[in-house]
Parts: sequence; structure tokens; C-alpha cells
Amino acid sequence: MNNYVTYLEETLPQKDSLKLVKTEAKKFYQSNPPEECLEMGYTLYGSENFQIQEIGVFLLGYCAHAFPDAQVFLRDKVSLHKNWKVQEILAMAFDSHCKMIGYEQALPLIREWMESDNANVRRAASEGLRVWTGRPYFKENPGIAVEILASRREDASEKVRKSAGNALRDISRKHPQLVAAELAKWDLSSRKVQEVYQLAGKYLYVK
Repeated sequence: MNNYVTYLEETLPQKDSLKLVKTEAKKFYQSNPPEECLEMGYTLYGSENFQIQEIGVFLLGYCAHAFPDAQVFLRDKVSLHKNWKVQEILAMAFDSHCKMIGYEQALPLIREWMESDNANVRRAASEGLRVWTGRPYFKENPGIAVEILASRREDASEKVRKSAGNALRDISRKHPQLVAAELAKWDLSSRKVQEVYQLAGKYLYVK
């Protein structure tokens, strides 16, 4: 285990390299049993090197379907990390988990994360699944994606509102009438709602 950490320290450049982080995480996951991936995920997250931490987050996302504690760790621990780059990896790890268990089966979990008290958890769900309607289940059920995202239009966090608005904008490219119909129901007296409305309606003929 220490040899692998040393290998990563020597392999990862000083400059952030998401492509290499993804490659190393995937390679380890595909070459080792789930139990070792779980243990290594926790070990790497304890590193002081944020790129090594990112690989740990990816590994925890890959094996969370087999180890529920890994999903809880992502939600309760990783979401508190101060580095925004690690938060981006959290979003990707959450999507990996949903993909592995199936997006329809993950629906209760997605709703749970979208309703979390932690803004980073809410954003991880909203951002990780983009483009929502490019994912199985939501591709066939775009209205559910719209409904979930629209529920965050008055979110207390600007970053969550922005993520939700941009995700709705993504959906509007293929489902303009669906998104337009949702936006038409909104009360625009709130500044927060107006912000999301403008983002979501960017490609629509809405006022």
C-alpha cells in the first residue's frame, strides 16, 4: 500500500492533471478486488496531496455500491473538503455510484442528496449527473430530471442554484417545451428564482 502511495507521489505532476487522476483511479479499480479499492480509497484520502485524495474519492465512488459506508463517507466527510477541485471529483464519484447501481435504482439516493443540508452534497448530485438526460432512465424520463432540478430554484446556495439552472439549460436543448412549461409555473418575485430562471431559459424564447 505504501508502495502505491509512493508511486503516485512520483507519478502525479505538481500541476493538476485530472486526466491522469482519472486514469490512475480506473486502473487501480480494474486491477484490484473491491475490498482493496475500499481500503486504498480511505488511505489515499488521508494524503496531504489533493490529487492523491482525488484518486481516493474516485475509488470510494467505484466501490460504494458494494460498501454503503463508502457512500456515507463521500456524503459526510468528502463534502466538507475545502478544495473545490476535490468537490468536483465528489460530483463525478457520485455519478459513478449512480451509474453502477442504475439511475432508476439510485433515484431515492439522488433525491436524498439533492435535499441534503450540505450545499456541497446538493451540488454534487446536481453537477455530477449533468447532462441529466444523457443518463439512462432520465433519458427516457426527462420530466423527472426537470422536476428534481427545479426543486432547487430557491436553494440557499448560489452554487447549487447555478448548477441546477445550468443543468436545466442543458436539458432544454433537447426538451425545450418541457423546460419552458416548467419555467412558466415559477413565481419570479424572488431574486434567487430569477437567477435560476435566466440560466435555465438561456436557449428558450422566454422573458
